[in-house]
Amino acid sequence: MSLQSKTNMKVDLLNQLDEQNALEALLKCCGSRRWAELMLASRPFKNEDSLDGEITKTFAKLDRSDWLDAFAAHPKIGDVDSLRKKYGDTKDWAKSEQSGVNGTSQEVLERLSTGNKKYEETFGFIFIVCATGKSASEMLELLELRLGNSPEAELKIAALEQEKITRLRLQKL
Repeated sequence: MSLQSKTNMKVDLLNQLDEQNALEALLKCCGSRRWAELMLASRPFKNEDSLDGEITKTFAKLDRSDWLDAFAAHPKIGDVDSLRKKYGDTKDWAKSEQSGVNGTSQEVLERLSTGNKKYEETFGFIFIVCATGKSASEMLELLELRLGNSPEAELKIAALEQEKITRLRLQKL
């Protein structure tokens, strides 16, 4: 099956699902209810390009509270217990996305844990990074670097990371 065929299947799937199932599928991709509802209202999608364009337009309409909803739907990087307990619907995706923490040294895991706490205290939301393809050390480096950002700058960066995660998850539908 070609990539174009797989892509069209994703668009077709989103178009064919009834409203409730489509909303649930979209919420698995992004925890912002407003984003999911706006995307739902934009159906049917003509093709992959129209879906992609709608994702971009819809993310541009979100405000801080919408982003915080989206961020709250993620486990903390490296927090396996959080993954298991709270995120049953997306735990396999998140586990795969965070596979870079597997086999990581205890020191790096502890620094991630400490950094996550400091990040959340500083910004009021958990550290969001598109973890796919990143090692725990790379994520730790990004976390420590981003701790120096202003709250406004960090919200924008986290929102861009959320958009990357959402696009990857839509591909997994």
